[in-house]
Amino acid sequence: MRIDDSLVRELLNAPADDTVLVLLEGRAQVVDRAALDNERYHGAAVLMSRAEVVERLGTSSPADDDVRRLAASLQDAVDKLGA
Repeated sequence: MRIDDSLVRELLNAPADDTVLVLLEGRAQVVDRAALDNERYHGAAVLMSRAEVVERLGTSSPADDDVRRLAASLQDAVDKLGA
């Protein structure tokens, strides 16, 4: 799965700041940080938390272009890792 603006929006729309975007087995998904204690998420790499995204973008309601740029930046980083 590619990291796209819909995933970043899903993260921004999460109710808790500690919700995270993770990469697990080549798939990106948004999960509650507490879920990472579950065996299902063993080995997941945390890419960013909701709080980090808000801090980076400066708002919890960023413009579509800003969301797209962040998603592209995250996808580029994941591509460089070979995930």
